[in-house]
Amino acid sequence: MNQLFSLPTALCLPVPDIEALIQGRTIAALPRMFLRPGQRFAIYPLDTSTNLLSIEQYYRANFLPIAQTAIKQVNSETISIKAWAKCELCQILDKTKPLDVLSQLTIWRPEAFEAIIQKQQNIFLAYLRIYDLPKICQVTANPNIQEKIGKFVSVSNISGSEDKPVLSDRIFAQRKRQLEKLESPLHPELEELQSAITSLSISQPAAKQLDDDIKVFLGWSSDKLIKQPDPDLAWINDIAKLGDRSIEKDEKKSNYQAGTDFENIARQSLEFLGFKVESAFKGGAGGLDLFCSKPYPIVCECKAGKLIPSRTVEELLKLGGMHLGKTQLLTSAKLVIGPGNPSTDTLKAAKEWEVSIINAMTLQKLVELKSKYPGAINLVELKQYLEPGQIDYKLDEYIDKAEKEIKLRSHIIQLVKNYLQNSGIESAGVDSLHGAYFGSNPPQPLKTQEMHEILIELSSPLTGYLGREKGSDWRSDRFYYLRDLPL
Repeated sequence: MNQLFSLPTALCLPVPDIEALIQGRTIAALPRMFLRPGQRFAIYPLDTSTNLLSIEQYYRANFLPIAQTAIKQVNSETISIKAWAKCELCQILDKTKPLDVLSQLTIWRPEAFEAIIQKQQNIFLAYLRIYDLPKICQVTANPNIQEKIGKFVSVSNISGSEDKPVLSDRIFAQRKRQLEKLESPLHPELEELQSAITSLSISQPAAKQLDDDIKVFLGWSSDKLIKQPDPDLAWINDIAKLGDRSIEKDEKKSNYQAGTDFENIARQSLEFLGFKVESAFKGGAGGLDLFCSKPYPIVCECKAGKLIPSRTVEELLKLGGMHLGKTQLLTSAKLVIGPGNPSTDTLKAAKEWEVSIINAMTLQKLVELKSKYPGAINLVELKQYLEPGQIDYKLDEYIDKAEKEIKLRSHIIQLVKNYLQNSGIESAGVDSLHGAYFGSNPPQPLKTQEMHEILIELSSPLTGYLGREKGSDWRSDRFYYLRDLPL
């Protein structure tokens, strides 16, 4: 843990500007004076801008909703100081600089810069490295402090540390270089998309995850994000529980209701894995529990309770033949899902009629893997593991194989990241990366072309973990780091 130190001063900035700094949207601030590089201070939010222009004229359109929300949330009685800053650079700019490009790299409109130059001849552009305070400091609002916008005020009892930087060293250095060289943003369309889904991310977990991913991709957030559990997926934890339920464990529900609950969650599980579950088959007396038509046909029988009873296979074959016909039944994969071990006669019948039997917990593990890594389950490949008899161990092999492939890709992403950081270069070829791979305690041996195939996969627009500069042939392709694949 980094040592605590006192912060006796604070720079007063408009609350939208501070919100942008804390969110990582910008690394720039507009003080009224030159800041000394290395200077450390808290950042004190005020609910006003420079008053030179209206808020609509001052902030860029894609930041305006956030600015308006930040101002509305200001407490007129208490000020919350959440972060501190270290000045890494301070530039003095005038109207000869391309203000339109500067606007694209920050949160302000070109008109804001023009108004500042008209009033004070120059713009002081401070590059700030932002850190979260160990503890939010609450101070009583002082209405007389509004005139201090862009200036320093004295504060007391505020301590800072470097434990929680908003941006990693690598991301901050990248953003600083881009701003210094006034390089146009690489992905303005993504910035517009992120702004458009900001309000949705408050209430919708899927939008929140997309919002977080875009921020990481744009360099507005740190390399790693802790993925919060999706409340919409809490049902996954109940798959095995509902399979185990019996009348002894839940006297308030009948065996029939316990079976129906398990059928429903099994249906939800198979749909989540990517199967098309036909709605015409919903179990019940004399009904077929589940039938999946795509990507290949599966006839399924669900058995809640402590044991898979005798004659389960015969029941599956009878109901399947009655509802689907002999030809469809025999050409379909056949599956029994239940919580316990099958009886000897059930196991014998399963092997004779090529019926696979899996435990409810195995189904839950497959769904858990899919929820963590949406592309991890290949249903066509999974079909190869649907052998006759009890196949939990086979599906465990499939899950282990998928997890090893994910770990390998996570390792390669970290390899690219570390290699570029240590080399001080922006991209690298497959030969260099392959050489570094064998010095990185690799999880498994790889040939150069095998590694190139994985690098191509990770740099696909659908994955976006790496970027690719296409060469004249596969050996001249170059790759660069975009984001982590957390395990």
